[in-house]
Amino acid sequence: MSFQTRWINVVILVLALIGQLAPEAQAQTPPQTLSTLTIATRLVQPFVMRDNDELQGFSIDLWKALAREMGVNSRLVVKDTLPELFAEVREGRADMAISAISITAERARIYDFSQPMFDSGLQIMITADRSQAGSSLGSLFTLFSSKALRELLIVLVILIALPVPFVWLVERRHPKSFVPSDKKRNEAVKSLWWTSSTLAGQATDMPASFLGRIIAVVWMFVGVVFVSYFTATVTASLTVKQLTGEISGPQDLVGKRVATVSSSTAFTYIRQLGVEPRGFDQIAQAIAALHAGTVDAVVYDAPVLQYHAIHEGKGKVQVSGAIFRPETYGIMLPADSRLRKPVNEALLKLRESGEYQAIHARWFGVSNDGN
Repeated sequence: MSFQTRWINVVILVLALIGQLAPEAQAQTPPQTLSTLTIATRLVQPFVMRDNDELQGFSIDLWKALAREMGVNSRLVVKDTLPELFAEVREGRADMAISAISITAERARIYDFSQPMFDSGLQIMITADRSQAGSSLGSLFTLFSSKALRELLIVLVILIALPVPFVWLVERRHPKSFVPSDKKRNEAVKSLWWTSSTLAGQATDMPASFLGRIIAVVWMFVGVVFVSYFTATVTASLTVKQLTGEISGPQDLVGKRVATVSSSTAFTYIRQLGVEPRGFDQIAQAIAALHAGTVDAVVYDAPVLQYHAIHEGKGKVQVSGAIFRPETYGIMLPADSRLRKPVNEALLKLRESGEYQAIHARWFGVSNDGN
């Protein structure tokens, strides 16, 4: 065998060995190198808080557990506003963002999101004095503008008008009746007055005819039932308003000064109600405006408001009404990020091991599956 032939065989053998080893080396390479990931975040209690120079909170503890599960190093970059946070991810300066970021259809068109990491929703926070009792004038205004009262007034008009023609027909020719008059218009007015008085239980005249008296008995009974129902409805409504306060749900925000965070889901939702909110860069600024009395209510993510109400704002503010517009938080990544799958796998492992539940209990005291 010639020298040249031996060299060719050696080269072929080396190439074959490289071909066999390359897949093994590639399989041993982790999906993410151990280079330091840049994680953007934003201060939102109790998800991300600053304690001297150290960050802490639910989202911080969760990310530390995820990073350990993924086997990556990371550095956290704190941004002041939501637009700045989003820009870090969108423009590639951060590999992902974690804080209290709501997953929405609009955002999902631009970014990738992990599986939900927290269940949330919107809620209203008001000052304690406003929550203890709404003003009488405000309560009456709310009552008289309510749909229930409008429906009752419509029923009242129908009940007053319905018997008028029957009373007029059976009483107008009876000589001892209160209805006969020289003009038909006056007879109709007398009949209308009688039905109104009877419904209220204040009628002084009684029909003289047999049929008229039957109508009177029936209408007195109807009047007692209606007045009782009307009184109970109004009393219950006013009592609830006094107990729950002037603002107890999104329907009470119309005509009020409402604050929230600009570019947040709460800001968009409030506008959909027909209310123009006062937007702030940070929720702490909106809460400060509530304490100062320059706004009537703050609408924002329920866990954030609840945390403030039982810590710094205890005795000064109070969450009002139930949680509305349910939403979930997720980890935001750039579109088509190769980190999405490792993050989701790590998040699932934390749930399965119970570590996620332990982190949640540490900050909120109750379980949250994040589904």
